[in-house]
Amino acid sequence: MEMNKELAGDALARLKRAQGQLNGVINMIEVGGDCEMVLTQLAAVSKALDRAGFKLVASGLRRCDEARRRGDEPPMTEAELERLFLALA
Repeated sequence: MEMNKELAGDALARLKRAQGQLNGVINMIEVGGDCEMVLTQLAAVSKALDRAGFKLVASGLRRCDEARRRGDEPPMTEAELERLFLALA
């Protein structure tokens, strides 16, 4: 399935936000920031990345469902989508 802005939707915004958070974590480590704060922010980055991935899978599910409803061949099989979903777990 080709990636485009419509498919990426909210996931792209989440990834950009996570990128900013990750830059902040790197900066905190470089300047010797507080360990607890670094780990808290790193956990937030990790969660943001996970949620972006889940959003992409959800978009793919919707796209495949819409194709089936139109009578078209979906761009991915259920097994392929499941494999991608489980890769995020």
